[in-house]
Amino acid sequence: MAEARAQEARRVPAPTMSHPFTSGTRAHALRLRPGQDLRQELQAYAQAHHLRAAAVLTTVGSLTTVALRLANQEGATTRHGHFEIVALSGTVSVNGSHLHLAVSDSTGHTFGGHLLDGCRVYTTAEIVLTELPELDFTRPPDAVTTYQELRIERAVKSGK
Repeated sequence: MAEARAQEARRVPAPTMSHPFTSGTRAHALRLRPGQDLRQELQAYAQAHHLRAAAVLTTVGSLTTVALRLANQEGATTRHGHFEIVALSGTVSVNGSHLHLAVSDSTGHTFGGHLLDGCRVYTTAEIVLTELPELDFTRPPDAVTTYQELRIERAVKSGK
């Protein structure tokens, strides 16, 4: 048994963690209004405020339409009704964002996945973002996963 585990360990490369980075933070608080698209507005906010590295700190609110890519699925799953935002998490950057959303329906059934365009605010979405001004998030293609994965680098200081 131990030999089998040792052989398996030799076949599968051990996961590696990128070098940890630290940064001071600056908070951004915003409120989305009825009908606004959650993902599009977050990306527009990142563009307008030149957010090169940020994370979602907290979000509460409600949606009438939810559009998600569920785990290991290719296309979108869209649902209409009234949904409470239970959680929104992820990274936000002018270079691309990666966001996951969990919502619950009127029976308390909760589901979630990768946030897509098309999630429409019902009454409000109150969002607090944490900007990491000393970092820069980019999303180059990863040779192993073939997806555009997060690359964290030190921000380049402008000569102003």
